[in-house]
Amino acid sequence: MVETVKGRDVTVIFDGSRCIHSRFCVLGHPEVFVPNVKGEWIFPDAAPADEVMRIGFSCPSGAIRVLRNDGSAGSDAAPVVNTLRIRENGPLALEAPILIGDAPFETSRATLCRCGQSKRKPFCDGSHVEAGFTATGEPAAKPSEPLEARDGPVAVEPQPNGPLKLTGNLEIVSGTGRTVNRVTRTFLCRCGQSKNKPYCDGSHKAAGFEAE
Repeated sequence: MVETVKGRDVTVIFDGSRCIHSRFCVLGHPEVFVPNVKGEWIFPDAAPADEVMRIGFSCPSGAIRVLRNDGSAGSDAAPVVNTLRIRENGPLALEAPILIGDAPFETSRATLCRCGQSKRKPFCDGSHVEAGFTATGEPAAKPSEPLEARDGPVAVEPQPNGPLKLTGNLEIVSGTGRTVNRVTRTFLCRCGQSKNKPYCDGSHKAAGFEAE
């Protein structure tokens, strides 16, 4: 269910199907996103517009989008540097102008499943929690050279019964913010079995992983 709430200066759009319950919104600004209440729970005017915009930018899954009512850039704006952040025991948080195959994605943020259990592949639906998925958010850094460009579109192409192929300028970042790799093409594990996470090592074949 998608909820749209228009305030004085900004409009908040919330897509519950994308939410991975990072809770940045309800913990950072509980006056804007009021948890555990019946009825209305999103109040765009309860904080300054710039603060509400920051909530949109901090939502890793793109479940929260914030648009300025004057038509200027909203929280969907493309980042200056494309990043893929590795969340401890959780998904891969991508921030870039995203293409799913050849089609532009509607936001510049998405969380990609890496446990293999999501029912919304290639996106995370929170199944890693129930599955007890464990994987470090602090992998060892790989030698890499600075990219000639750090922005531009990133194509996400799930391989049949295999990994996620990402093509485009991308910095892979640990959960604590370390850049651990710089790539223009990479294959990332989405079966949950790789011994070289976040990268694919072919384990999906032995695991009998199936996904479109």
